[in-house]
Amino acid sequence: MKDDYLWDRSGPPDPQIERMERALEPFRFHRRSERLNRPAPRARHWLWAAAAAAVVLCAAWLSRGSLAPAAPTAWQVAGVEGTARLGSNGAQVAMAVRSGQVVRTGNRSQVTLEADPVGRVDLGPDSELRASTSSNLLLRRGQLHAFIWARPRDFVVDTPSASAVDLGCEYTLNVNDTGDGRLRVSLGWVAFQYGQHEAFIPAGAECVTRRRSGPGIPFYEDASDRFRRSLEIYEDGSAAALPAILAEARSRDGLTLWHLLTRVAPSDRGQVFDRFARLVTLPAEVTRDAAVRGDPHTIDLCWDALNLEDTGWWRGWERNWK
Repeated sequence: MKDDYLWDRSGPPDPQIERMERALEPFRFHRRSERLNRPAPRARHWLWAAAAAAVVLCAAWLSRGSLAPAAPTAWQVAGVEGTARLGSNGAQVAMAVRSGQVVRTGNRSQVTLEADPVGRVDLGPDSELRASTSSNLLLRRGQLHAFIWARPRDFVVDTPSASAVDLGCEYTLNVNDTGDGRLRVSLGWVAFQYGQHEAFIPAGAECVTRRRSGPGIPFYEDASDRFRRSLEIYEDGSAAALPAILAEARSRDGLTLWHLLTRVAPSDRGQVFDRFARLVTLPAEVTRDAAVRGDPHTIDLCWDALNLEDTGWWRGWERNWK
């Protein structure tokens, strides 16, 4: 369509617009001086009805492309317990889920979705999930348990405060009504990302995410109560809790200290590194000055010393997903 002609008639006429103009010409507005031969009242009523119908038909013609059904995803409703809804319809077993459709569960219901190339997702009570594509879902609220057999990085669940990127895993993700959430990993790994904040969560660990700041600092579920409570206080904005975190940390909690090393203020990096170096055996090339300075290569070597997955593995995730 030639926009100049449509808006101000300055461009060449569009044949389709010209045809509509000719069809609607009898119904255009006339000034008072032009109304000497206006039609009788009954005829005017008929003409107004015809004009309204023509407007509706034109609107349908202009928007006909948007009326096409949404593309199907690979997800199918594999099980329903209690009351659940798929879009405006009740969810039924073996029902295909289309892009953009929303699945909602009641307070005593749950839905199981399966996609052969991706995995299985169980949606818990009082939850709302939107299917974006076969490889991307949006959990607006509630609980999602995912068991994924797709290749690492191929499946992502978005939430209001972070994106959970599957790295070959099983996990449970909760989102409350404010958009804050918590992710617990039971198998494999999940990368949690939002803006410039990212966290890498292995099996047995969990991570809180907040709508105002994104993913927090991961920690193992078997960490001491004091360690977990101090970390929560620190993430709420109280730097005074940092010494308690460092004092309570075990060798296994090097995971948390490594994330802290990249998050704390530069003035606090020294004490975090010192505790990390006492808990984790570091290669000789790692120096305190480089770590405090935030040298990327040194930070990578500190991660590798945790003996979890090497940095080449998760750097590969960053390159493929961003």
